[in-house]
Amino acid sequence: MYVSGKGGTLGRLRNQGGAGRAGGDRSGVRSPGRSVTVVVSAASGSVQDWKKLARLFRRLVTDADASSAMLFLLPPEEPVLRLAMLYGASWTVVSPWARIHVEEAIPAADATRERRTVWVGDPEELALRYPRLALMVPDHAVAAAPVVAGEVVRGTACLLWPPSHPTHLSPREEGAIEAFCHRAGLLLERAAHRGQPLLPGERPMALPAERSSTPDHAGALAAYDYAVRLPGAMSLDLEGRITFASDAASDLLGVGAADLLGARPWERLRWLSGPDFEDRFRATVIGHQPARFTVTRTPDRCLSFELYPDASGVSVHMSALPQTSPAGQRRPAPPLVEPTEIKPFHLLMHLAASLTETVRVSDVAETIANQFLPAFGAAGLILMTASEGRLRVVGHRGYDTAFLSLFDGHSLASDNPPAKALAGHSPMFFSSFAEFRQTYPDAVQYDTRSAWAFLPLVIRGRPVGILVLSFDRTRQFPTTERNLLMSVAGLVAQALDRACLHEARDDLARTLQTGLLPQRLPAVPGLRTAARYLPAAHGMDVGGDFYDLIRCGTASVTAVIGDVEGHTVRAAALMGQLRTAVHTHAAVGMRPDDLLTRTNQVMCDLDPGLFASCLCIQLDMVRRRALLATAGHPPPLLRRPDGRTEVLVVPPGPLLGIAADADYPAVDLALSSGVTLALYTDGLVEAPGIDIDDAIGALADRLAQAPNDDVEGLTETLLHHASLKPRTDDIAILLVQVTN
Repeated sequence: MYVSGKGGTLGRLRNQGGAGRAGGDRSGVRSPGRSVTVVVSAASGSVQDWKKLARLFRRLVTDADASSAMLFLLPPEEPVLRLAMLYGASWTVVSPWARIHVEEAIPAADATRERRTVWVGDPEELALRYPRLALMVPDHAVAAAPVVAGEVVRGTACLLWPPSHPTHLSPREEGAIEAFCHRAGLLLERAAHRGQPLLPGERPMALPAERSSTPDHAGALAAYDYAVRLPGAMSLDLEGRITFASDAASDLLGVGAADLLGARPWERLRWLSGPDFEDRFRATVIGHQPARFTVTRTPDRCLSFELYPDASGVSVHMSALPQTSPAGQRRPAPPLVEPTEIKPFHLLMHLAASLTETVRVSDVAETIANQFLPAFGAAGLILMTASEGRLRVVGHRGYDTAFLSLFDGHSLASDNPPAKALAGHSPMFFSSFAEFRQTYPDAVQYDTRSAWAFLPLVIRGRPVGILVLSFDRTRQFPTTERNLLMSVAGLVAQALDRACLHEARDDLARTLQTGLLPQRLPAVPGLRTAARYLPAAHGMDVGGDFYDLIRCGTASVTAVIGDVEGHTVRAAALMGQLRTAVHTHAAVGMRPDDLLTRTNQVMCDLDPGLFASCLCIQLDMVRRRALLATAGHPPPLLRRPDGRTEVLVVPPGPLLGIAADADYPAVDLALSSGVTLALYTDGLVEAPGIDIDDAIGALADRLAQAPNDDVEGLTETLLHHASLKPRTDDIAILLVQVTN
């Protein structure tokens, strides 16, 4: 048996909200002027305070004439904004923003962190500064203001306006925001001082929109008559549930009105279950802009849908499209309408989710090539990074290497489109090759490419790279699509930057560890040696495995193998210190038991917070004896010339770095010609669900079955054994064979 010093520490993020605070599990707040009770689950604080805050928030939305708004509260000693109130938007849509860390690149987080109002009135600025938000609310104007009281930020209010809003806040809007932040701050401060702080639950309070007026009986009947006269009328709430469906709408959908109420169309009707209806509904709710599209219900029936949103829900107008021409000829079903060229919402969300999973630069390039190109109908893509003042091509699709050499390695100061776009932090769009040549007369056309988009990849003013899209046909880039492309480019920039940092750190760590291991083993008369080091599988950081062979006299040598806990640069650095200490002690001929005792004292003095295992074998080639001592390391294997292999029993001492006064007993072993000692780290034998003693026994059997005694061949046999099971740890192997 050996003592394993491995282990991991999982940091826990303690959620301080909810438990143990004043207030019940549910608090009902009735919206002013409407008989609608809003339920907030697991919220804490006084119900009366929640009512007052709701009235203040509703007044803010009304006075600022915002299309939708969110109120975030900041719990004490927790750097996470939590969504507390919601107006004019769907919880299903905004749920990804329910918790926002104050360090995120989001207007609400910036306002909280910088204690100032953040205003973004230009869609291009929104796409460049906040790409994730711009994907959700394209072309919108956004304001975020901190709620401050008693020099403490209590939360942040975030308001959105549709694209028609001017590029600046009006005095009335500024006054409404300032008044709300002041009054809400005082309310939150008083509640906290009473020991009843207002802290949101798992879901925010959704405030329903107020009607400007309530119709009388005659007005209500007239509105009803208007709805039933339409070819098909239906009303959806902000979550997509049907609240009204006329008889004509029921006929068009083929389902009775009673069966439709309370259901979502894409869930109730199988032929609407694709992404088209749901995506357009979500985009309509988010963007507060009408949408029109068609859906084929059956091969001979096609329906037209028009969606009209407001802060309370979405009105749907349906009609059947004629399938025959006036001459009686059958018309093909019209395609889905894409008036703004915005691609399906689910494709963009899938791209965003996929980018969060990328680890390496090649992963980023492959992801955007596989998903970005079909989503926008592009024919070619080039992804370049900005490194050391030059552009480097790191991924492409639809180009040959000869053409890419025109851009690869060029200076950022070059007078070409990629460099110019990145230097100016401004995208460049060319609808045709003629337009391209007007700006760049020396431009070279590749194949049939006729339109281009050069999208700079920038993070908070820092250039990361550039993404170039090309199209086989001339293409207009309307403002909405330009902003959408820039928003997606912002996500690509974040993924690319993260991947570059990962690869740089990984390369540095590998270089560090490789440099700390011996470049070659010393030649020792009477011995053949071989060693291997294999890093952990993809996704792991650098480890602390090491080996060494140290001459300690004309006829003696010490073989050492060890493993520092963890997979970090810190572990590799400690491994270097440990190997130096071991090498120094072994070089003067110190016995293995004394060597481990001294090295353990050194580690305890360093107090690195990490432990290490180590195995030392001193071989005396004159006396043909070996002295062995271990500090919690897997036992060595001894293979005899006839193939018989055994696991050597070495009394285990404790891991290095645990106790300064630890003892490490040594055992003596006779050496004979042809024997091979195999030293290894636990990455060679450990596997989930397998007993470590059984694994070591299986390794010994594998070594015994090796076809010959060649030391290099035996090493490959052990490595092949490791390849037969999943590997999550580093592996170091050192074989020492007595030749005469």
